[in-house]
Amino acid sequence: MVAEAEIYGAHPTWPVPRIIRVGFCISVLPEGRQVIDLPPTRFAVTEHRVQIAQCACGKRHSGVFPGNVSQAVQYGPQIRAAAVYLTQYQQLPVARTAQALADLFGVRVSTGTVQQSIDEAAGLLAPAVKQISEALREQPVVHFDESAMRVGRAPYWLHLASTRTLSWYGAHHKRGGQALDSFGILPGFTGIAVHEGWRPYAAYACDHALCNAHHLRELVFIVESTQQAWAQQMIDLLCRAKREVDLSVAGGNRALDPSRQRYYRRRSRELIARARKLNPTQARAPTRVDLRGRIRQSFTYNLVRRLQTQATEVWRFIADHRVPFDNNQAERDIRMPKLKQKISGCFRAVSGMQAFCTIRSYLASLRKQNRALIDALALAFTGFVVSPLPAAE
Repeated sequence: MVAEAEIYGAHPTWPVPRIIRVGFCISVLPEGRQVIDLPPTRFAVTEHRVQIAQCACGKRHSGVFPGNVSQAVQYGPQIRAAAVYLTQYQQLPVARTAQALADLFGVRVSTGTVQQSIDEAAGLLAPAVKQISEALREQPVVHFDESAMRVGRAPYWLHLASTRTLSWYGAHHKRGGQALDSFGILPGFTGIAVHEGWRPYAAYACDHALCNAHHLRELVFIVESTQQAWAQQMIDLLCRAKREVDLSVAGGNRALDPSRQRYYRRRSRELIARARKLNPTQARAPTRVDLRGRIRQSFTYNLVRRLQTQATEVWRFIADHRVPFDNNQAERDIRMPKLKQKISGCFRAVSGMQAFCTIRSYLASLRKQNRALIDALALAFTGFVVSPLPAAE
């Protein structure tokens, strides 16, 4: 309940019931119940006027309109901010956004106006999003992920780099190193990159940590499909380590005790040794010696090999508590942009996907910091872009 309501409705209790005896004092104690509702919505029209004076010599002198008032009739920053917010953050298609503005506020805007607002917002916010990418390069731990999208009929890739307070999205027609280089975050990055083991990430000299939630899902599949005991034991080992790390973090520690780290690594090696015996390297069939290239290995073999060759990355979370057990931060951050494709089908042009990535980077970062999104967009349309970087602690 709020301390002071804007509207009060009085509902008296008189007349007093007859059962109250004459001579007794009666004190009336009110009981309050509040109803929260939206006020009637209507748009406001602000007219700007400049004075025009004519000198005796015949020369005319005129005042100056505000910089963001360039047309005889135009939509204001709040309407344009709402249009951008609905399309780029709440994922509404352009036509449905125009309809929503008409239904909610009585403002009939065209789909062209909505698209123009999106394009303008992307241009205004581009420098701020550049600040986000530069700030991510300096973070100690950054989560990375990528997901397939479509631009028309062509495949495209949505790339993500994020932390607890920042999100950055990029669009590229490639998934691997060419895209990662062009974004400029991983080249020169000296922190810890958390990802799901996509091979191009390994080309960068920073430290790496792998998503163990993915390992658990793969191990569950192996248990269900092959009934190999080592897989269930590895699941139990990873889950036990996570619980111990959670307790260690709650106790203010930065890493598990070295003896506990040695235990988990030793136990992991023992389980992997058993798994290698059950899942040996597949050799080429004698009848196919003429074939060239790598031999396709089983799903189980590939997982076992990854757990063995990248053990440092798998178990980094026990040695450095800044590193999470999984890459869920990135998976959460990339889930909502994927919804955009489910709703709209695809982007119509590369420029549309790039604009979406720019605006979404800005709004997602502000949302993580519990800042007002529509207010920030409205300020951007007036020429003042709120910094998306979190305040220094």
